[in-house]
Amino acid sequence: MADGEQPRSPGSRGVSDARHAREPQVTTGDVTDAQESDAARRRRRAQFLRELHEAKQLRDRVQPRRARAARMRQQMRMRTFRW
Repeated sequence: MADGEQPRSPGSRGVSDARHAREPQVTTGDVTDAQESDAARRRRRAQFLRELHEAKQLRDRVQPRRARAARMRQQMRMRTFRW
């Protein structure tokens, strides 16, 4: 710990952030703001999913043995799945 730093308790970290995350973003009740925030959320989610897919493809390319083993496990799960 450097001079002047305050010690942190592990339980107090992120409490205020979690509390604010549950509050609604639109407090004025304006419908257009809600639609814009919903559209922005969908755009951020789509961007995240694109980056996640790209990262998975990169991982499969650089670790072919692990990717092949994962494909084999998935095929086995599908073969033994019952409807």
